[in-house]
Amino acid sequence: MTGEPQLAVVAEQPTVGPPLVGILMGSQSDMDTMQSAAKELAERSIGHEIHVLSAHRQPDEVAEYARTARARGLRVLIAGAGLSAALPGVVAAHTDLPVIGVPLSSRLSAAGGLDAILSVIQMPPGVPVAAVGLDNARNAGILAARIIDTSGGPGGRPTAVA
Repeated sequence: MTGEPQLAVVAEQPTVGPPLVGILMGSQSDMDTMQSAAKELAERSIGHEIHVLSAHRQPDEVAEYARTARARGLRVLIAGAGLSAALPGVVAAHTDLPVIGVPLSSRLSAAGGLDAILSVIQMPPGVPVAAVGLDNARNAGILAARIIDTSGGPGGRPTAVA
């Protein structure tokens, strides 16, 4: 544990509409990697918000964020985490929204990030988390956009993603 201060809201993109995607990460040091999800969403004009919340250091705040996400208009959550990578699973345990996990590598990772990969993909039954590749937050942004696009096209039918 580094004891680093955690920020409630790091960034929002209000110019593209209300946030539909919440991007979470366990540490400020993950921001550079997770920004690629935000960039992908911004390029698609999908509103999003970014928060630094640790599943281990701020479990109550993470649970509250996940429980209230739908009521606040969010439709997909992206959670990036390294090492034990608990954040995606904890978020998924407290929401019925789709959760996309981004396993993150770090200098402390075991086997180049294998610890985070296994933690994100090995969720218990009833706690689904979609997973993208190691450090591949951009794919999480693309997947979030596709989930949003297929859930609300004309007549409720899926629409094509450009």
